[in-house]
Amino acid sequence: MERLSGLDASFLYLETPAQLMHVCGLIVLDPATMPEPYSFDRLQADIERHVRDVPAFTRKLRRVPLGLDHPIWVRDDSFDIERHVHRLALPTPGGHAELMSLAGHLAGLLLDRARPLWEMWVIEGYGDRIAVFMKMHHATVDGVSGANLISHLCSLSPTDEPLKLGDLGDHGRDAGATELLVRGVGSTLKRPVKVARLLSPSASAIGTTIGRARSGTAMAAPLTAPRTPFNGTITGHRALCTVDLDLDRVRAVKSATGSTVNDVVLTIAGGALRSYLDEHDALPEESLLATVPMSVRETSRRAGGSNKVSALFTRLGTDVADPLERLAGMADRNRNAKDHAQAIPADSLQDWAEFAAPRTFGLAVRAYAGLRLAERHPVVHNLVISNVPGPPVPLYLLGARVDGLYPLGPVFHGAGLNITVMSNAGRLHVGALACRETVPDVAALVAHFPAELESLAAAAGV
Repeated sequence: MERLSGLDASFLYLETPAQLMHVCGLIVLDPATMPEPYSFDRLQADIERHVRDVPAFTRKLRRVPLGLDHPIWVRDDSFDIERHVHRLALPTPGGHAELMSLAGHLAGLLLDRARPLWEMWVIEGYGDRIAVFMKMHHATVDGVSGANLISHLCSLSPTDEPLKLGDLGDHGRDAGATELLVRGVGSTLKRPVKVARLLSPSASAIGTTIGRARSGTAMAAPLTAPRTPFNGTITGHRALCTVDLDLDRVRAVKSATGSTVNDVVLTIAGGALRSYLDEHDALPEESLLATVPMSVRETSRRAGGSNKVSALFTRLGTDVADPLERLAGMADRNRNAKDHAQAIPADSLQDWAEFAAPRTFGLAVRAYAGLRLAERHPVVHNLVISNVPGPPVPLYLLGARVDGLYPLGPVFHGAGLNITVMSNAGRLHVGALACRETVPDVAALVAHFPAELESLAAAAGV
């Protein structure tokens, strides 16, 4: 029986029609490389052939009676590819703006929990290319496991079989209502013991944090972010935009300054946010605070669960005009933040998430949104930024060359903007997803990324 981990299940409990907990991916394909001429029917059939035996694509949720424990995964015996892979066409003139508008609309649609938690839209009419917009619930994937799932459809040449990297688990055994109820009761009774076991390592982590704060080597603290227009209660409407950067140019800046690619990416993001907020007369004097997800897959002791992540907090230097000064500060802060994060047990977030209660979580999220509490307490963080390493060589999705690979993470009440950057064959693909009401012109924000890279490169003498 495959039970969801507490962290996986928490993404289910956090979800509302406004706070959508799926991750998205926009993939731009060149069908000219396909061994046979493109047709939607053939592509749909190929996708079915490759995902039918992959649990993450063909399993669905089953709730535990009375919500006494987290749900379990069971095989969907009525799996139908036509309920998951759909066909659309862009309105004329079929350009980037039309694709962004359609993808934003699709990002704002809830997934059907009665079926496996993913959907894919094959979008035709994008010039001589095809776009694929994909959604998977965060209960199913994190950044690393999501990349592994995409590999089940991608290869290194148009005629090779897909890579199929990583162990994706199994479908899990179904169980009767009585067994689920008994297990749920047992899990509830064990919770006080589990809490007691977590108190000592958690207290030690708090002591470490206090010590680092006193010495000035702690990561930035949550609840210390300045307020911006995108830090409030969100709606279910989404807007997104994408842009590409030259990875070699980013690496040249890294080499010239002795920093890392991640330092450079976060510095560019900080500069873009600074310019965007300044244009809107909304630039705070204090630096914006970002949450940066961090994989703990290599150090986690837990065998199960799709999400194996922690997070660190870092200032983006939006209060610094000089790009080189911003990069130097970013590199220093990131070193401290990484050292601090590594001093905290890798499974802390996963361990405490086990106590997430379905009914309590759901009621709390709805009350939080209904009372608009995100606008009344100190800002936890301004946005989420992820930097995901991708393939260094060209990939082919079922024979079509991947020209663009843009992951897009969810947004939350209090932080209505998510920026995700992924490398792919010498390019950095930047995707920004936002609540449309709080960041209505997300394209204007994304447009600053190339200019910020050039400004930083010029300052570094590249």
